Amino acid sequence: MASARQHVAEARRVVVKIGSSSLTTAAGGLDADRVDALVDVLAAARGTREGAPAREIVLVSSGAIAAGLAPLGLTRRPRDLARQQAAASVGQGLLVARYTASFARYGVRAGQVLLTSDDMSRRAHYRNAYRTLDKLLAMGAMPIVNENDTVATDEIRFGDNDRLAALVAHLVRADLLVLLSDVDGLYDGDPALPGTSRIEQVHGPQDLEGVSIGSAGKAGVGTGGMVTKVEAARIAAGAGIPVVLTSASHAADALAGRRTGTLFHATGKRSADRLLWLAHASAPLGALVLDDGAVQAVVKRRTSLLPAGIAAVEGDFSAGDPVELRDTSGRAVARGLVNFDAKELPRLLGRSTRELARELGPAYEREVVHRDDLVLLHP
Repeated sequence: MASARQHVAEARRVVVKIGSSSLTTAAGGLDADRVDALVDVLAAARGTREGAPAREIVLVSSGAIAAGLAPLGLTRRPRDLARQQAAASVGQGLLVARYTASFARYGVRAGQVLLTSDDMSRRAHYRNAYRTLDKLLAMGAMPIVNENDTVATDEIRFGDNDRLAALVAHLVRADLLVLLSDVDGLYDGDPALPGTSRIEQVHGPQDLEGVSIGSAGKAGVGTGGMVTKVEAARIAAGAGIPVVLTSASHAADALAGRRTGTLFHATGKRSADRLLWLAHASAPLGALVLDDGAVQAVVKRRTSLLPAGIAAVEGDFSAGDPVELRDTSGRAVARGLVNFDAKELPRLLGRSTRELARELGPAYEREVVHRDDLVLLHP
């Protein structure tokens, strides 16, 4: 336990996620004191080393939609996407302005970074996002990341900032992810009921067997709950990043490696590719049904998907969109970015790329899904 917490204390690059309920009132609107309290902790945790931050921190902050409710006369978080986006448009500016003023007390510059899952699944956008965040950190700034709610559609939304934080931790190659909420850790039941206790460590899925995980936050202004936090922890831990889940009031203890909250140990190996985003942040807009030979080629031999192995096409998608790859029983075996529009594919099915190039031109002598744009769902 001591060595694991020591690793937390020594983490060089950290992603911290804060939920809406920890920054705002239930009626909407930012709580300046709560924002300042968080900034106090983050500024202290950064420390200094020869004039530069001794620890790099990326802040993934919810609160834009919640902050925009009261200014727009909304009494609760709207359910429809259009009004959510309107609230985010108003609230995002208020949120970043509050952070900018608060960090300025420590001479720290804040930099806003808005992401969509669609951006992050695409190779060039992924590289650009990494370069931007890495440069902000190198220049001593505090990146403040949020989902780009004002432009994201239902199909390309992360849905909650817990998952976004896990994926950002992977993107920036973080040493630690800290998830802050209104609960001081993961409990083996409803923490409001007597007889439940906090789970101090999670080494893997087996430690969560039989644990009842709630789905709603207390304040009612966010989208997440304990379910999304545990899922985010699973994603990050599976990518080799340990996670501490605790309350915002215990943020300083979490960053110092003290015994607080729930520590999720890393369960997988660290990777540096964007395919984690494709697996966990993209919503497929269609499906390709593969014959048995193509399933074997894609899953076992890790090859690209060619037109000859596709038996059917489902959905209405465009080139570059994420699609599911399914076997003939309907099970999704992979996800990838498709190189053709849905309307183009039917006449290509079952045919070799050489034949298609001879008949339709050289643009058709290519994979339907390249192996570099494909992630297995059941390796």
